[in-house]
Amino acid sequence: MSENLVVPTMAEMLAQGKQPEVLFWVGCAGSFDDRAKKITKAFVRILNRANVSFAVLGTEESCTGDPAKRAGNEFLFQMQAMMNIEVLNAYEIKKIVTACPHCFNTLKNEYPELGGVYEVVHHTEFLKSLLDTGRLTIEGGQFRGKRITFHDPCYLGRANNVYEAPRDLIQKLDAELVEMKRSKANGLCCGAGGAQMFKDAEPGNKEINVERTEDALETKPDIIAAGCPFCNTMMTDGVKHKDREGNVKVMDVAELIANAQDL
Repeated sequence: MSENLVVPTMAEMLAQGKQPEVLFWVGCAGSFDDRAKKITKAFVRILNRANVSFAVLGTEESCTGDPAKRAGNEFLFQMQAMMNIEVLNAYEIKKIVTACPHCFNTLKNEYPELGGVYEVVHHTEFLKSLLDTGRLTIEGGQFRGKRITFHDPCYLGRANNVYEAPRDLIQKLDAELVEMKRSKANGLCCGAGGAQMFKDAEPGNKEINVERTEDALETKPDIIAAGCPFCNTMMTDGVKHKDREGNVKVMDVAELIANAQDL
């Protein structure tokens, strides 16, 4: 795949006297995790295709502080948040899009009281708006008729009530959207929320991600769609554990759209 991605930084934009329409907050997973980097690239390819004027902070972006806060280190969270808010406000950022529900929730709900007030959208909401306004068109292509189940990220669904955007995108691919018995407001965590991603499992006889993967596999899917880099990791590990043939793929919604477009 040709990697001629156009990813301007805010510093470069400022030097040219430009202000982008939206800031893409990449997040730690999207920057450093090899699997999540593919989601970042897929999303950028879509932004490039739709001619969206966007920028990233690059090396000026630091962790939002979500894991620190969830693990109980409020002091570290506030330090990280204040640093980011200083950078964002210096660039006069108004709108932020991110492919990570943890970053999304933190920027949207926890930064305002520290002086960081922005319009924050999840990448599935942003992609839906691109489709709704005709800036992006998608053909189902390779996903036509495929059975796809969507795993609701906790910080997207239950914490922020965003349920429809990712599902609308899957249906636009002419795929057959199949729901798990526990979905939307009754969804189940993948096991990585609340900083659990970074610690050992609690005592017990079954991992949460295996339990959740079983929910997904019950729907007999071709693809498990995710909207979060952590969920992607947990569901992928669960599939490796349960689906020995490796028939079921775990893909981010942005990857589904980029692949349908052959981007």
